[in-house]
Amino acid sequence: MSISALTTALLLAGASMTPVEAPPAAPVLVTVPAMSDQQDAAPVTVPQPATPLESSLPLVLPPATEPLAPPASPDTDPDEIVVVARPNISTPGDPLEAINAKSFEVTQVVDRAFVAPAASAYSKTVPAPLRSGLRNFFNNLTEPVVFLNYMLQLKPGKAAETLGRFAINTTIGAAGLFDMAKRRPFKLPRRPNGFANTLGYYGVKPGAFLFLPLIGPTTVRDFIGTGVDRLLVPMAVGAPFNQPAYSIPAGIIGSIDYRVEFDTQLRKIHEAADPYAASRANYLLNRQAEIDALRGKPRAAALPAPDPMAPAMGPLVQPPVATPVLAPPPAVAPPPVAPTIQPVQPAPQP
Repeated sequence: MSISALTTALLLAGASMTPVEAPPAAPVLVTVPAMSDQQDAAPVTVPQPATPLESSLPLVLPPATEPLAPPASPDTDPDEIVVVARPNISTPGDPLEAINAKSFEVTQVVDRAFVAPAASAYSKTVPAPLRSGLRNFFNNLTEPVVFLNYMLQLKPGKAAETLGRFAINTTIGAAGLFDMAKRRPFKLPRRPNGFANTLGYYGVKPGAFLFLPLIGPTTVRDFIGTGVDRLLVPMAVGAPFNQPAYSIPAGIIGSIDYRVEFDTQLRKIHEAADPYAASRANYLLNRQAEIDALRGKPRAAALPAPDPMAPAMGPLVQPPVATPVLAPPPAVAPPPVAPTIQPVQPAPQP
């Protein structure tokens, strides 16, 4: 075949190919240097694309030892100390702690300005036997309500003793001025009781703690129960004790007398690190101890619980919680001093 015929054939073949078709690319030949006979040919390893490493161990982050600081603003000096405010978290059982604490502070101001001076004058003016007689008289008027609550608690024995106390003190005790029932041969001690105790005896929870002006520390349950008692006392004793002309002066005298009786304990409350918390803890512990005693449990409160039925009950006379006194740690004896050994000098040779 001539050169012209071969050229013509190649041109015709190229013209018949479509634009999509293309001749296969020629393989690229890599020149491998020749190896000596003493060397073995190492296999060629094709590198694989990098993949993230997987581990069966969980990812453990170090615990945060310090709270995270807030992000610094552009105007904040990097050397400036930023103080983060502590969240206002109320004590469990005291959701109105901020309001109660403010009411407590105002009450203490009123106590120092008016009630404490009046109590001091009352203590210096009225003799102790007369103050005791007035206290017995007020307590005797509450005995019918105490009797009723013992009956509601299904305690007929204590109810009968309470009724006996009321009869003895009203007659032999000169209308209650003398507590003759607690003496021989009767030996009938006074047992404070009220409708709030009856509610607690049957499992009603105390509810939120409250510190109210003119009332003092209480709870929702005790506030309702004390209100019922105050309504029943005038109905039980009748006239003239159900008239405002008696109830108002009696309440004032009773509160001042109660303030005199617990003056020492009140001073200790003022010396506490947190007087409001001490007053709250003392009230709640004593009230729970009273209800536990009704249920036959041992009484845990070391201080006398305030009487919910006493007309002298007030906001300024709550005894504080007894604070345990820690004994000083024993003195540690110093370690013994090691004896000093002096080296013996050899005798000089003659």
